[in-house]
Order: sequence, then structure tokens, then C-alpha cells
Amino acid sequence: MGCDGGTIPKRHELVKGPKKVEKVDKNAELIARWSYCALSQEKLRRPIVACELGRLYNKDAVIEYLLDKSAERPNTEVVVHIRGIKDVKELNLTDNPAWEGERANSKGDRYEDVHRAMFICPVVGLEMNGKHKFCYLHTCGCVFSERALREVKTEICHKCGDPFQEDDLVILNGSKEETERLQQRMEERRARAKLGKKSKKNKAAVSKPEEVKENPAPAKASSSEPKSLEENGEEGGSMGQGPSTSSKLSKPTAVVGSKRSIQEMPGKSETYKSLFTTHSTAKRSKDQTSNWVTHTPYHF
Repeated sequence: MGCDGGTIPKRHELVKGPKKVEKVDKNAELIARWSYCALSQEKLRRPIVACELGRLYNKDAVIEYLLDKSAERPNTEVVVHIRGIKDVKELNLTDNPAWEGERANSKGDRYEDVHRAMFICPVVGLEMNGKHKFCYLHTCGCVFSERALREVKTEICHKCGDPFQEDDLVILNGSKEETERLQQRMEERRARAKLGKKSKKNKAAVSKPEEVKENPAPAKASSSEPKSLEENGEEGGSMGQGPSTSSKLSKPTAVVGSKRSIQEMPGKSETYKSLFTTHSTAKRSKDQTSNWVTHTPYHF
């Protein structure tokens, strides 16, 4: 039954207190966030991409997720905000010359430095292992430590020379507050892009009716040719009959738009009427017309 051998139980053996909260090993947490893909939980390998919230992924894992979102995968909640491949940026990382690879300590006969990272900051040489804050530029994808950007202030990238602004900086694996700020900035950026697309569509819709109105312009230009001929004819008539007919040049549109024959207009001179094919002098009788003859006659 217990306690029959003269043993005296203590209080902590009889009274059960609250369970102790299990503490997460900080080193293991840093290795999981900075050395493994946030989606597939596999080792990070090039090409490595990052989302607008600063999480690190293997590019092939993101592509597989985008191709088949219905498949059951663990940790899909970390990629809900990724709609397409344009929502991630391929990182331009700098290799660590001291990195010997995963099989460097395969025998286990020496000290293994768990904080040794594959990549470093190209400016100050800090290792990207989680102990120091790192960020990447959303414009070019180059990765730097926050200390490098704070000590060497510039408006162009240290590695590729592309210009950038403060809004283009995205902190990698930031804290909860930093992730919330990045998410708010991401939503604002997407809202601006959506408004820009709508404005472009509205401009395109407005420009189409204008193009339709401008298309009949060549037809009007072609109709202006006989108008110019008529004006020239009126000038020729005015030369023959004096200033009496020159005053009628102010209304050429009535002549062009009217369906009446020019020969029936009483105000026009005979010289002016003779310029057109409807005049009696331009008509030929059957005796005056020549027979039809082929250019290459064949006789068989």
C-alpha cells in the first residue's frame, strides 16, 4: 500500500503543483529559423527566397506550393500571404569563407560551433546566424546586417549599387512587432498597386472612344480633296468673270454637302461647270468612242 516501511513522504510528492512551462532552447530556435526552410523544414540551399514578412524559404518549395495549394503540407499558415512567385524575392547572399559544410565534423572528435553560418554580411563580416539583425532590399535582393546599414549610411546598395529607400528594407526573421509592421506595409503596398492598375484600366477605357472618334478623320480629309478642287475652280471662274463670283467662295461646304448636280446650279459660271465630267462637252457620242481592243490578242 506504500508508506509502510517507515518512510515519510514529502509535500511535493503528495501535492501536485502546476506544470512547468517547457523552455525552448534558444540555439535550436535560431538554427531552425536561419538554417531551415520555413515551409518544408528542409535545409536552406540556393536559390533562397524571402517573402515580404522576412521569412526564408527554398525556392523550389515555394514553387511546389504555388503549383498545388490543395495538397496537405505542414506549416502552410506561413505562406498564406504568398499569392504568386512575384510575392517573394530571390536573395543575393554572400558566402562565408569559414563555412566548411555539413560534413566537416562527421567524426565528432572536435568542437562543433552551432553558430557558424553559411552566409555573412559583405560590409562588416557578421555571420547570418540569428544573433545579429539582418535585412534585405526589396529592390535588388541583397542582404546586409542592420549594423552595416546603420554605420555606413547610404542611399545605394553596398553590393550592386542600385538606389533604394527606407521602405525597401525588409528585416529577416524579425520579432513579432517587426513582423506586424512588415505586414501592414505589405498591405499598403498591395493596395497602392491595385489602385494603380485600376487607374490604368480607366485611362485605357477613356482613350478607346477618343481613338474611335479620330478614325473617321481620314474620310473627312478625302472629302476635302474635291472641296479644294472646287475652290480652285471657283478661283478660275472668278478670274474669267471678275469679282462677282469670288464672293461665293465663303460657302464651299454647301456645294460639297449638297446632292444636286453642279450643272444645275444657276450661280455657277459655264467655265466652272466645264471642269467636271457632268458637263455636256465631256460627254461623247457612240461614234466618238473607240472599240475595245485587247493588248495581247490571240488568233486561233
